[in-house]
Amino acid sequence: MSFEEELEDLESAEDFLQYFELDYDQSVVHVNRLHILQRFHDYLSQSAAEMPEDEDLKKVIYTKFLQQAYQDFVSSDAQTEKVFKVFKMGEPTSAFVSLADIES
Repeated sequence: MSFEEELEDLESAEDFLQYFELDYDQSVVHVNRLHILQRFHDYLSQSAAEMPEDEDLKKVIYTKFLQQAYQDFVSSDAQTEKVFKVFKMGEPTSAFVSLADIES
């Protein structure tokens, strides 16, 4: 099975961390699993153009990126890291529209 085919079988953050043989704290992963996987994906996307074809080298790079994605949430939290759009949005704003403006 190729490296990409093996990755297709992985479903959870724990699956990825175990596949790449990375130590992890289950309590960190439990709270941040989607954030870790999204950050991992973001790191991979940013480096897609420079990704080597060699599967062994690719696996080393993937391992590094997953380790970094996990570490981002060991030392920080989802709200600080702002991985998903909902965390990137600013404070909600409202605008006042007077009745006179509506009637015009």
